[in-house]
Amino acid sequence: MGVMAALTGNAAEIPPEKGAELFNQVLMDGEPVHRAYELYRDAFVFTDRRLIAKDAQGLTGKKIEWHSVPYRSISHFAIETAGINDWDAELKIFVSGSQTPAITKKFNRKLSIYEVGNVLSSYICSR
Repeated sequence: MGVMAALTGNAAEIPPEKGAELFNQVLMDGEPVHRAYELYRDAFVFTDRRLIAKDAQGLTGKKIEWHSVPYRSISHFAIETAGINDWDAELKIFVSGSQTPAITKKFNRKLSIYEVGNVLSSYICSR
């Protein structure tokens, strides 16, 4: 991922192996990472069981909040495509019982927001 993309908070896809390394301490035994995306200090992965997001907080990023969302808990999601003056696309994930998105991530134009939406659809619609 380029420095400018990282600094502006845009996600980029990374190899699943690197995602497994980043999420090693929160993955269950035998839980494979299928897709992984990284931001400057944050990241999220799709496993066969759930979506896990890493949210680094504070100036140093040493305080980390981990979000674990089983696919069955996702009520819906929204994708917002990039526009002419808007350089990034956005993914918003809503969980059951919430009116506001539980997770919001931005993507640069190099990564297709439709591809990420299709990945998420394949998990939540098959459950």
